[in-house]
Amino acid sequence: MKYALIGCGRIATNHVKAALQNGLEIVAMCDLQKNKIEELLQKYGIRENKSIARYTDYKKMVDEHPELELIAIATSSGAHAEIALYCIAHHINVIIEKPMAMNMRDADKIVQLARETHVKVCACHQNRFNLAVQKVRKAIDEERLGKISHGTVHVRWNRGKEYYMQAPWRGTWAEDGGCLMNQCIHSIDMLRWMLGEEVVSVYGKIRQRQHDYLEAEDVGVAVVTFANGVVATLEGTTNVYPQNLEETLYLFGDKGTVKLGGKSMNNIDVWDFADERDEDRESRVLQEETVNVYGNGHTPLYADMIDAVQNDRQPYIDAVEGRNALEMVLAVYKSMKTGEAVRLPLSDFASIDMRGTFGK
Repeated sequence: MKYALIGCGRIATNHVKAALQNGLEIVAMCDLQKNKIEELLQKYGIRENKSIARYTDYKKMVDEHPELELIAIATSSGAHAEIALYCIAHHINVIIEKPMAMNMRDADKIVQLARETHVKVCACHQNRFNLAVQKVRKAIDEERLGKISHGTVHVRWNRGKEYYMQAPWRGTWAEDGGCLMNQCIHSIDMLRWMLGEEVVSVYGKIRQRQHDYLEAEDVGVAVVTFANGVVATLEGTTNVYPQNLEETLYLFGDKGTVKLGGKSMNNIDVWDFADERDEDRESRVLQEETVNVYGNGHTPLYADMIDAVQNDRQPYIDAVEGRNALEMVLAVYKSMKTGEAVRLPLSDFASIDMRGTFGK
């Protein structure tokens, strides 16, 4: 399958690794800074491969390579939707890094255009493929937790000034949002996926406590009410000293309790069920080794997307799932702006609507 990557920054290394491990033919790569392309190719020992075309203009790349079957978008967040819509309009399947868009209108456009063109769109929430996460999902599907009463997620990370200065778009309302949109959206996606897709309302607060050089928040909390009666809380921050502490998910039912932990929900910390099984011993000590906070999920995510294209089915994490994760974050933002609980579905709100929240 012929493949291209747009955006060669921090997360791109996981995309190239996944592409190579899945046997994709890398046709082209694009970044506004050509040196980033060369550095990424060098890392994987393919810099001398002159058959890989290099571009700084993604539209030119798409127009000059009609043979492309799959494109991954890993640019600054504010560019995701525009690039995705262009690729979909050219009937090219896409993997879109999180967040899928920065506003609900663009997210809904992506969903609608993908349906109209029969193009496959995968939202890159790769943590769903973690071994620990898959075990929890299986337990939920088998109703091992019984009646779930509530759940919670915590993302307690550290991001200092150096991180934000590396890419000036980070922490801006137009291009990134704050910790909830950037660092916490994977866990927010997980919460919604595990507890029930239909959310009734979200009430949240955000603050900027330690990063006064940014536009957006560095801590956020929210209460989420699901249509099935489950309630949940979420907490996310980039203010933890001196380094990343944890990314955790708790689920509580009348027949089971689970806790996912580790730096990116890659470990099982608690695994207790009323219907004890032999395999539970192995699950209780599961710890999946990862080389970075992005985990190992990109490779199976790519494998699933390739299979979805080849067999004309929806990918495991499709455009609707990407839209739903974005909707949760924007609902917290809107709740902060209005001071009220926000009822879903959310149809018209944007990260940029939060400009001025912290005086910027």
